[in-house]
Amino acid sequence: MLNKKEARLRRAKATRARIARLNATRLAVHRSNTHIYASIISGDGGRVLASASTNEREVREQLGSGGGNVAAAQVVGRRIAEKARAAGIEQVAFDRSGFQYHGRVKALAEAAREAGLKF
Repeated sequence: MLNKKEARLRRAKATRARIARLNATRLAVHRSNTHIYASIISGDGGRVLASASTNEREVREQLGSGGGNVAAAQVVGRRIAEKARAAGIEQVAFDRSGFQYHGRVKALAEAAREAGLKF
């Protein structure tokens, strides 16, 4: 029987394989209890082109509180979209890393879409 983390990683593997076949740039999201992280990873070499998280000083100052809530995820979503556009990236594939599309993951994705990122 799989534990919670192994089951999530198994789900993530299928998504990543599908994105790899498309050779698309992906927006990978990871969340912990206290923080949320977003990275834009190139489809050809797997290089990180842009990243944003609640660990960044500017985000922490903007939030004031911890990074484990929906408001923090929205800030990170807007920030990753701005950084992606600055790097010339318009289109990405959303990689939720096996996490359920709900709560903080959903808030990050919708904030990134509103800020102009297409997926």
